[in-house]
Amino acid sequence: MANTVKQDLSGNDLSAQDVIEKYPKEQRYTLAILQDIQRKYKYIPRDALKNLAQYLETPLSRLYGMATFYKALSLTPKGENIITVCDGTACHVAGSMVVMDELEKAIGIRPGDTTDDLKFSINTVNCIGCCAIGPVMMINDKYYGNLTPKLVQKILDEYRGGSNE
Repeated sequence: MANTVKQDLSGNDLSAQDVIEKYPKEQRYTLAILQDIQRKYKYIPRDALKNLAQYLETPLSRLYGMATFYKALSLTPKGENIITVCDGTACHVAGSMVVMDELEKAIGIRPGDTTDDLKFSINTVNCIGCCAIGPVMMINDKYYGNLTPKLVQKILDEYRGGSNE
């Protein structure tokens, strides 16, 4: 099984070490392992980086460099719901900054931040790829287009677990 990913068939929640050990001890799996750790914890804990460095027999600084190079990876905890606002040209012209202002007012954080209760994180990207329905945001893996401040509030209410209407 040296060249394949080991499968967890027990259905149990895997620790970071379990996630790491699903892979062969080969450098080429580094990014995939980091992505799996990120998927599990919504960020990459320092202990997981140390364990991975030992497992792959690679310098911790190399892993740290990878984790900070890729924008999709994070070394700080992220919220349960990750909001990504498009600020590409089409979305910007359509009002993405109005959407961002509404988000900032509604949940009290700016892009790059996470709420204290770890419920929400906000970030911006240059393009989500949905230019025809701008302004657009994504929450986790779900897309929302043609946004207005009122629609932003309604969407946030769904993620907060209720409606304020």
